[in-house]
Amino acid sequence: MTMTTTMRRHYADGPFGQIHFQAASSGRPLVLLHQAVMHSDQFSNVFGPLADRGLRPIAIDMPGFGMSDPTDGPPTIADLAEAVAPVLDALGVDRAVVGGHHTGSLVSTEFALRHPDRVDAVVLGGAIVMPEAQRLALRDEFAEREKNFAALPGAQHMVELALTREHFAAGTIGPERISDYVVQAMMARGAYWYGHHAAFSYDHAAAIAALARPALILSNTGDMIHDAALEAHRMRPDFAFAAIDGGGIDIVDQEPVRWADAIADYVATLAD
Repeated sequence: MTMTTTMRRHYADGPFGQIHFQAASSGRPLVLLHQAVMHSDQFSNVFGPLADRGLRPIAIDMPGFGMSDPTDGPPTIADLAEAVAPVLDALGVDRAVVGGHHTGSLVSTEFALRHPDRVDAVVLGGAIVMPEAQRLALRDEFAEREKNFAALPGAQHMVELALTREHFAAGTIGPERISDYVVQAMMARGAYWYGHHAAFSYDHAAAIAALARPALILSNTGDMIHDAALEAHRMRPDFAFAAIDGGGIDIVDQEPVRWADAIADYVATLAD
C-alpha cells in the first residue's frame, strides 16, 4: 500500500526568474523533469511509490511551465537545464539522480553534461534518438501546429486539447486526469510551442553519446518514441535498460508503481 507522501512547494531564484518546485523531505534525492507542455504535477501519482522505495522526489516546473518564470524568448534545452542547480542549492543537495519524461529526459541529459559533479545517475524516460532530418521535420511540424494554438470561443481550444489527450490515452486515463492535463498545458507561461521546439531542436543522440554518468534508459512498449529508446540502448549498451509493457505517453499515470519501481530498482544498484 502506497504511503501518503508530503510534498512541499518551494521557489528558488534562477537565471530567468523564479523556479517553482515541490519536494519531499527525506530519502535519496531524485530530480524529476516533466514533458512539454506539462509541469511538475505530471508526477503526482508517482511521488508516493517513489517515497515508498526510499527516494526523495524533487519535481521542478521548468522555465516557462507551471509556476516558473519563462525565458525571454524560445528556450533551448540548455536553458531549461539551468533550472536544476538552483533547486538543488535551495535544498542543500549536493548530488542527485536526475531524470525526466520525454522533454524532461533531454533536460536531464544536458544537466548531466554540464554538471556531472552533481549527478549520481541519469534516468532517460523516453530518449529521442532519430535521424536529424526526421527530428527537425517533427520540430517544424509541431511548431506550425502549436503556433496556431489560441483561445477560442466556448473554450473550444481546451476541448480540442482534451480530445487529443483522450486519443493518446485510448481509454486508460479518466476524465479527471485528462482535465488536469489540460489545466497543466494552459499554465504554460512562455509561448505554447516553445517546449516541443526546444526538444526537437536538441541532438539527443550526440548528447547521449557524450554522457559520462551512469544512466537508465526507461521506456514502455506503447510509447510513440519507444523505437528511439531502443536505438539509444543500441548506442549505449553500457547503460541500464528497462521497458514496461504497453502504455503510451502517459505511462507515469498508467503504470505509476511499475514506473517508480523501475527507477528505484536501478537506483538500488548505484553506490551511495
